[in-house]
Amino acid sequence: MRIGLYPGTFDPITLGHIDIVRRACSLVDRLVIGVAINRDKGPLFNLEERVAFIEQEVVPIGAEVGCEIVVHPFENLLIDCANDVGASVIIRGLRAVADFEYEYQMVGMNRALDSSIETVFLMAEARHQAIASKLVKEIARLGGDVSKFVTPAVREALISRLR
Repeated sequence: MRIGLYPGTFDPITLGHIDIVRRACSLVDRLVIGVAINRDKGPLFNLEERVAFIEQEVVPIGAEVGCEIVVHPFENLLIDCANDVGASVIIRGLRAVADFEYEYQMVGMNRALDSSIETVFLMAEARHQAIASKLVKEIARLGGDVSKFVTPAVREALISRLR
């Protein structure tokens, strides 16, 4: 069984994340969505809320495309999380060239820690390339319409949280 790990904070999960999940499912039999517990980032949504969004919005995709999707919160090193879940590949989404520099450094560090785990980059579809959770939260905070960037359930949660 080929197991992939798609890590992130998913605060909140966006249509860009969902696009990467759908496409990653064609590469693996089981996709573990690693929800990072990163206290330094000060997430808008707590861990339980972020996990619930992913379970609601993403897990059903697995049934559609024949890929088991599992949600796994983690607070340790990414490479340790990958080993914990038995992943042989880490899936990373890229939006723009600016993402690549950071991701390139991460791959180098992760390969130094465990060279048996590969990293695969997936470019977001063109219509989703500009979507970033940070920007979605800012747009929502300022009263803008985020319906092009998130699912209806996430949109309602953002509006409710920021009200």
